[in-house]
Amino acid sequence: MSDADAPDVLVLRKGTHGTPIEQYADAIRARLPDHTVALARTPAEERSRIETARFVTGMTLEPELLEAAADLEVFACAYAGTGHLPLDELADRGVAVTNASGVHGPNIGEHVLGAILHFTRRFHVGARRQRRREWRHYKAHELQGSTVTVVGLGAIGRAVCERLEPFGVDTIGVRYSPEKGGPTDEVIGFEDEALDDALARTDYLVLACPLTETTRGLIDREAFVTMDPESVLINIARGPVVDTDALVAALRSNWIRGAALDVTDPEPLPEDHPLWGFENVQITPHNAGHTPKYYDRLADIVAENRRRFDESDAVTDFENQVLP
Repeated sequence: MSDADAPDVLVLRKGTHGTPIEQYADAIRARLPDHTVALARTPAEERSRIETARFVTGMTLEPELLEAAADLEVFACAYAGTGHLPLDELADRGVAVTNASGVHGPNIGEHVLGAILHFTRRFHVGARRQRRREWRHYKAHELQGSTVTVVGLGAIGRAVCERLEPFGVDTIGVRYSPEKGGPTDEVIGFEDEALDDALARTDYLVLACPLTETTRGLIDREAFVTMDPESVLINIARGPVVDTDALVAALRSNWIRGAALDVTDPEPLPEDHPLWGFENVQITPHNAGHTPKYYDRLADIVAENRRRFDESDAVTDFENQVLP
């Protein structure tokens, strides 16, 4: 394929959330009517079209495709995280990489709020008594006046905090650079004493952080012992942020009131894993990220970055103004 035939935006074939990738390509076309947008729907098309493409978007970029991408300048990753990409090779080639940070804010924010309300009003107890056709009252909780700690104040963490505002809760944010502040009543770092103090005051602990050397195993046995027995863990980050064995022990010993887990370690969770058996554990199969608006929000980001790429004189200029 000649350079003249190269599309302005090349969309790779892998979709996400069970939604056809054609919808993503169409959403980009609607936002960039003056650009050519091509969808490589087969492996052969991907190999052929990526040879001359300068701006490519997709969920993944396999090494053999990158090897064929002689003219590639920008890879617009369609996920918020980029750790699965060959980042070293992309850097060596001078390829700018963008992500979809912020695309999950509304849906995961709603998922977290739903999980908090689920445990506040103890809907799982009500559902169990409904299944038994048992009309018997049970005690519930009230969210107002609670303390919610959000670990990670990126786009998702901020979306969670925004949705908590009307509920009259106190909020604590945990981030790498607490001096930057955030949308919470308090902002702390990952220092042991500050974090332990926050855990001791927390009613709902929301994990919305990336998996790093600092956060791997962050919520371990000592953390669970420090938390109040009436506290609830909500993990929409990554499974290994929580020590799974410690979580099972905490649930068995009533060190915490319950847990809402959208991610687990291991993942998928094996059928015989003890976490399945707890009535005070809500498990969703890494589903918080699903939304029918995903491709629309993603296309907004990618289209704007393509416009900025058009206006830049070099990849370095583009990197200085890239969204989000």
